[in-house]
Amino acid sequence: MAALSDSAASHAFHPPARTTYLVLILCFLTIVAEGYDIGVMGTIVPSLLADTNWKLTPIEVGAMGSAALFGTLIGSYFISVVSDLVGRKLLLIGCVTLFSLSMIGAGCAPTPFVFSAARFIGGLGLGGVISAAAALTIEFSPPEKRNLNFALMYSGYSIGALLSAVMGMAFLGSHGWRFVVALGAAPLLAVPFLFYMLPESLDFLIARGRHAKAAALARKLGIAAVELEQRVKDPLPKPTVGAVFREVFSKQNVLATISLWVAQVAAVMVIYGLGTWLPQLMRKMGYDLGPSLSFLAVFMLSSALGGILIGRISDFLGTRKTIVGGYVVGAIAISSLAIKSGLIMNYVLVALAGFGSIGVAMVQLGYIANYYRAHARASATGWAVGVGRFGAMSGPMVGAYLASQGADVQWNFYAFAGSALVAAAAIALTRSPHWSSPSMTPGAVSLKS
Repeated sequence: MAALSDSAASHAFHPPARTTYLVLILCFLTIVAEGYDIGVMGTIVPSLLADTNWKLTPIEVGAMGSAALFGTLIGSYFISVVSDLVGRKLLLIGCVTLFSLSMIGAGCAPTPFVFSAARFIGGLGLGGVISAAAALTIEFSPPEKRNLNFALMYSGYSIGALLSAVMGMAFLGSHGWRFVVALGAAPLLAVPFLFYMLPESLDFLIARGRHAKAAALARKLGIAAVELEQRVKDPLPKPTVGAVFREVFSKQNVLATISLWVAQVAAVMVIYGLGTWLPQLMRKMGYDLGPSLSFLAVFMLSSALGGILIGRISDFLGTRKTIVGGYVVGAIAISSLAIKSGLIMNYVLVALAGFGSIGVAMVQLGYIANYYRAHARASATGWAVGVGRFGAMSGPMVGAYLASQGADVQWNFYAFAGSALVAAAAIALTRSPHWSSPSMTPGAVSLKS
């Protein structure tokens, strides 16, 4: 068992439960919004292909699905760094506002190009939400519950994607795909509440020398003065771009960083490949649109519940081993979908595929966020998410390419199962963080290997 000892002060931090739950719920809601905006593309793919006005090919639909993901690539690299430089709160709110407004533009788009452009702009905001929400959730969680709380927070992605499938089943037939897309602007209603209720990062305020504001915020949140004083005495390094680079690409971390990035690319390729094409693949297997969308709903629901379960298991059995085992389960389930089975068995396999792809990836992001010291946490997470966008863009295009070539449906499942195994192998190559101590220190949180 290795101890995470970023600094004794940082990991001894035990915020009041009400503060933890407040941050967890608000960050969860922002990730629900993000999940809807990304997941809606998979919901509307059959409708886009059937749209007689645009007359799209599978390759064109795949490219449109990748537009937002290309935006998140840029947003993850640059906006996540801004989070470490100017603070988590305003950036998180700005990103939610940006991607919500973009959904109005996409829903009203007169051409596929305008649709793609709106999705790209929204992707810039989507790329910044994950890293900021991750950093806030981890900071305001007690050490022994960080894996679980991160999984709870990031389960919002699957809930949001599930919601997009439900809205599709309810409104695609009667209102069309434009209405379902435009519903993604609903989070704008929550922006005033985020301004009023979401706290700024204490680590950020202290690192920037804004001690008076940190003290006032700590009093408001019910955080003991002695804990804040300890954080001031033992501050984290100032979050400069140079400090972030030195942490992420240090001699001790560089091989682990590469392994984590490979895992992220492979995992996200599975998530967005299946998330975009699963309803269409199930239609090719003989199911009507309604049942095909229900497979997507099962996929997302199981991934949400699976992420929470895996987060809890990882707190007991070890994060790395749990992630590797989860991906293996997912690979077996995905490849088994290539074999024709009954309806119930297909639901079970799709549920296991969601558990072993998105569910595991939720915990993987928490593993990445915890791998680096807190001053680089948001940037390191954002960069990993950014690298993962290559997998996110590749996933829809793999499905589009196989469809354009007339390949049998099973080759889609074999391709995505293989990607899950690559993710498992990459995580298996990582080791304990270089700054962990060989023995537990008071207040440290364990990250079992």
